[in-house]
Amino acid sequence: MEIGGHDVSRNLSAYSLAHRAGDVPQMVIELSPRSTATGVFEGLAHVVIGDPPDPGPAAAAFLSAISPVELEKAALDRHDLMDGRPHELTRAMLALLREWALGQWGEPEPEDGQ
Repeated sequence: MEIGGHDVSRNLSAYSLAHRAGDVPQMVIELSPRSTATGVFEGLAHVVIGDPPDPGPAAAAFLSAISPVELEKAALDRHDLMDGRPHELTRAMLALLREWALGQWGEPEPEDGQ
């Protein structure tokens, strides 16, 4: 096991490897408190090796499930974004899609904290 080109395999006290379908594998490495690798690695780090999954297919599936009628109705009901500024309907639709993607089906939250 190497960190930054330094062999730390003798300083390892534990490691765990986790992998979930569709995600990249993650490994947690714990160095011994008596490690001689001082200066090589300190603190905590999150290292991911591999390519993250392509969000395109998931986004396409999500958008395919959206009813255009319901999206338009919900966007037009969003008085928090109907302010006369340019692209208000598009901003309302994008805000709704973000919220729906996160499972937020409740009351709309103002854009930009307003």
